[in-house]
Amino acid sequence: LGLSTQKLENLAYASRISAKVDNACIQDGFQLYHHCFVFDERGNWAVIQQGMNDCLHKARRYHWFSGDIEESMVNEPHSGICCDIKLDRVLDMTSGESEEARKCSVVIAQEFERELKSLKIKKLVMPRHHELYEFHLSKHGRAILEKIKTIEPKNYEELIAIKGVGPKTIRALALISELIYGKAPSYRDPAVYSFAHGGKDGWPYPVNKKRYDESIYTLRQIIEEAKIGKREKLRVLKRLSITEKLFETNKS
Repeated sequence: LGLSTQKLENLAYASRISAKVDNACIQDGFQLYHHCFVFDERGNWAVIQQGMNDCLHKARRYHWFSGDIEESMVNEPHSGICCDIKLDRVLDMTSGESEEARKCSVVIAQEFERELKSLKIKKLVMPRHHELYEFHLSKHGRAILEKIKTIEPKNYEELIAIKGVGPKTIRALALISELIYGKAPSYRDPAVYSFAHGGKDGWPYPVNKKRYDESIYTLRQIIEEAKIGKREKLRVLKRLSITEKLFETNKS
């Protein structure tokens, strides 16, 4: 494809970080087992990956498209998250509601020792010794904190991109952000119901083609009448048109 070294590195990063985000930043109990990454000669890319929840016997699909990412890979980056079940409580560090918790997590991770020493709490129930001894933090945990301190990530995306920063670290930082600093993350499940028009495999029922056409028509009317910028309106209509063409192809 004649892609430059820089573009190839960017694509490799997008593949890694999208998997990291869905496995660690969205803690919904669905472990990734399938990762598909596609790209074109211009460097545009898309990710389709799927996770499985063994306890619920359910799957969840995560969709990414480079053209939909406006700010960063950790702030509302998904084109869609599809599942036929919504959970009551999911730690979602990619939500816009988690922005302050993300910022706080970066500060805590970089200044863990200093923050711990300067922390003043009116009442805190601790073990009998009342101190946080070094052995309470695992060797791996200390190594991760040292690595973070050395790298000095400038933002949350750089923080989670560090090798070794996984679900436990992200969860711990989110907890401290909420309990100590009052910066609560989002606990709303970002998934949407995926069978509004049926499934192509006939489950839970065959695709209702008439309803599909009616939905597209209604969406087009809403977009046309929406009070948004011309550029944004054209972009949304283009995406809707692509969806409609794909459906027409599948019908024929």
